[in-house]
Amino acid sequence: MCGIVGATAHRDVVGTLITGLKALEYRGYDSAGIALLTDQGLERVRTKGKVQELETLHAAHPIAGHTGIAHTRWATHGVPNTVNAHPMVSRGSVAVVHNGIIENHEELRAELKALGYEFASDTDTEVIAHLIEHYQSQGADLLDAVRKTLPRLRGAYAIAAISRREPGRVIGARRGSPMVAGLADGEQFVASDIYALLPVTRRFIYLAEGDIADATVDGITIYDEHGAKAERPIKQAHIGADAVQRGEYRHYMLKEIHEQPQALADTLEGRLAGGKVLTEIFGVGARELLTKTRNVHIIACGSSYHAALVARYWIESFAGVPCNVEIASEYRYRNAAVPADTLFVTISQSGETADTLAALKLAKSKTYLATLAICNVPESSIVRESALTLMTRAGPEIGVASTKAFTTQLAALALFALELAHHHGLDARRYAQLVQELETLPGAVRDTLALDARIQTLAHRFVAKEHTLFLGRGTQFPIAMEGALKLKEISYIHAEAYPAGELKHGPLALVDEAMPVIAVAPNDHLLEKLKSNLEEVRARGGELYVLADADVARNMRQDNGHLLALPPCGELIAPIVFTVPLQLLAYHVAVQRGTDVDQPRNLAKSVTVE
Repeated sequence: MCGIVGATAHRDVVGTLITGLKALEYRGYDSAGIALLTDQGLERVRTKGKVQELETLHAAHPIAGHTGIAHTRWATHGVPNTVNAHPMVSRGSVAVVHNGIIENHEELRAELKALGYEFASDTDTEVIAHLIEHYQSQGADLLDAVRKTLPRLRGAYAIAAISRREPGRVIGARRGSPMVAGLADGEQFVASDIYALLPVTRRFIYLAEGDIADATVDGITIYDEHGAKAERPIKQAHIGADAVQRGEYRHYMLKEIHEQPQALADTLEGRLAGGKVLTEIFGVGARELLTKTRNVHIIACGSSYHAALVARYWIESFAGVPCNVEIASEYRYRNAAVPADTLFVTISQSGETADTLAALKLAKSKTYLATLAICNVPESSIVRESALTLMTRAGPEIGVASTKAFTTQLAALALFALELAHHHGLDARRYAQLVQELETLPGAVRDTLALDARIQTLAHRFVAKEHTLFLGRGTQFPIAMEGALKLKEISYIHAEAYPAGELKHGPLALVDEAMPVIAVAPNDHLLEKLKSNLEEVRARGGELYVLADADVARNMRQDNGHLLALPPCGELIAPIVFTVPLQLLAYHVAVQRGTDVDQPRNLAKSVTVE
């Protein structure tokens, strides 16, 4: 969600701070600001709106300094405005930026007011700045002041702090929200994401839960949650800064849609050999654990939840293993029953999704057989806290609306479902056929992307619409849900999905000539049932948009509607292939409606607060 950048160097760091914020714009935000230790003391520049506005404001009234922090804020406490924009400053001495939520901020605010501190904002973050300043005023240095402050905070945080009393020092800390430290010669950095720092370093330390980073120009010292010095491995990033550039594409989302064939190929690479899934890809002991597994419990949010729903069909159909899927924010607040030998699976693009991470921590206190993470970020909290892992290899995804992260999650889940089925008696010939089908996935998606121009033309028909209904059956029902989510996320058209068989149980009342109905129709065992549902729409005058397998499309009615023929594909990979035209449709409708495709209103990329 919010973005943090901090730097200390022998040079002016303003350029690094602003460039870092620009690299984090994909996370979603509504205001931006920087604070610097200058020759005049502690100075800051803040504004509601985009980083470009911050850059313009700074250019009009420039400040320079060798130590500073910067932030893009996504509002949780207090409306989006300049007053509530970070950094927060206490008595002109301490500046703090913060990701997360401080749950006990009201009682801390009352305590600090009693001590004479005045509050200028409605944010929970301001209490952190005042607490640090309070402890410094009593004689603590910045590191010790932060150490004394953190135990007072209840909730989630990643923070960076500077003090005019100690120029050349940045303190970073995390609990529940991600933070990295970046190392370079004569200059050091902290940030909420490595992408902010790729222009200045490739060497990173991923802070563990409870860590504090003490950064000066001479180096970075890490302390664990108990205050002891900690040795954390330095990781070399092999991704380049250009990986988060749009290149020839108008938007990141379009770029990421077109990157899917390669992303899927990367996800499958080295994981299929000799007509089988390699069990070792899940981690040490995976073979024994998968054999023992008698139930699967999958937890996720948003698009990852839709991927989990598809996986449930695969797992129960291929492996014959019961599979329960839950939204993480619901699971963590109920006392879920855990059948014997249940594997707990989390799915998260960032690996820092607050509700999913909390659900994983709760699950570790229960009697699950083991934990498996499907994730795109190797050093994330969810990956580190899971026994088994399978990385999706989607690469950086900048657009808020998930595209390649979603389809690579599906590819990883297909590997998992097939391997689980292999250990639970799936017919060897059927298993080999499915593996072979999965190997054709990147090519099938590449062929589907050739429909882009046709979909762009169809998108014109949605521009003036305010409601859309999506229909699917079986594994395609979650794909219909994902299609509806994409359309509402970036075009702001109200959209919802239903299992096609539920039409007569309510949604049919909405169908008329003004209601577009999008149906997903692969060549599977539910096709004839779906055709009957489509006739119900036609009979009510609804305008149909049918995505169909090319073999099916030849024999489908095209009157009173529009038919888009997709390249033929097998039943296993069909949910992934049919996702692509729904992504393209949402994208082109949003572009034609003039919305902010990559940063839709009110949304954030990585949801690290509850």
